[in-house]
Amino acid sequence: MKAYLLLEDGSIYTGISMGKCGTAIGEVVFNTGMTGYQEVLTDPSYYGQIVTMTYPLIGNYGINNEDFQSTKPQVRGFIVRESCEIPDNFRAQYNLDEYLKMNEIVGIEGIDTRALTKILREKGTMKGMITDNLIDLDYKKCLINQYNESDHVRNVMTKKIYHIPAKGPKIAVIDYGTKKNILENLKIRNADITVFPSTTTYKQILQMNPDGVLLSNGPGDPKDVDYGIETVKNLIGKLPIFGICLGHQILALAFGGDTCKLKYGHRGSNHPVKDLKSGRTFITAQNHGYTVIPESLPEDVEITHININDGTVEGIRHKKLPVFSVQFHPEASPGPNDMLFLFDEFIKMVKEGISCIKR
Repeated sequence: MKAYLLLEDGSIYTGISMGKCGTAIGEVVFNTGMTGYQEVLTDPSYYGQIVTMTYPLIGNYGINNEDFQSTKPQVRGFIVRESCEIPDNFRAQYNLDEYLKMNEIVGIEGIDTRALTKILREKGTMKGMITDNLIDLDYKKCLINQYNESDHVRNVMTKKIYHIPAKGPKIAVIDYGTKKNILENLKIRNADITVFPSTTTYKQILQMNPDGVLLSNGPGDPKDVDYGIETVKNLIGKLPIFGICLGHQILALAFGGDTCKLKYGHRGSNHPVKDLKSGRTFITAQNHGYTVIPESLPEDVEITHININDGTVEGIRHKKLPVFSVQFHPEASPGPNDMLFLFDEFIKMVKEGISCIKR
């Protein structure tokens, strides 16, 4: 069955329906990872987005029940050049099309995803629609132009507080859409974890008497999460804090800084990031559409990492307080393991009360 991708600039791409037949509207973005499509599908940071995979063959190692980053797919739609119907991997339990159908995710295959990516790079991220027909095309274009969602965080955060017990330091995780592997990396380090909805107040968090706070990743514009920014403002100076991705942006806003939207974002598993103190370059996994404006940061906050490709801010820390954050995903799912040591540094900071990352 034919399927179509419609973009807000009027472009129409014809392909083959994959997953659920129907219509999906969202922000069309691209991911440059050669692997990790299962993690991409289930990463809450992709909520509300139609994701294009630039690598031409997707699904060759199938889908399993172990590598999910949340309990269900979070993407609004999925675009691939070619979907592998017969995966070859001993862990595979479904092929990609079966998994999308099971979870009612609309997809399309057979279009030139690299040409689409080039357009998104030149024109910037666009709203779009995957549909199985072109009936009432003008109406569909109108729906695309009118599409406007905000505060995705409320749709992906935990709805209730939950506890993952251990004998190590007590870590409060503020859930803006946390990936499973962030919690796994804390568990490996024997952290006693309590996960809070993003709407939790700082007083409720302090009542738990945590030793440190982790601000998770999540989807959308950080400025939509005004309640979260207020909470973090009141936690700064009271506890060690580590922010990841959206948590990094929220921390910057809580410091009094500012953020802006990138033209087409950073999404993939091969982004080079430079550590300004050591001079080393690390390969990182990233998934975000916004960035911290460096000139907006106060004098007592310094930039620790920058993106080699475009010079954007990839890490900050307070010069005196035990607070730091990174824009990339050190938990490496999908992606390299270069930055896993940041979890060790956070736990060390919590235990020792040190005020900055030591390398």
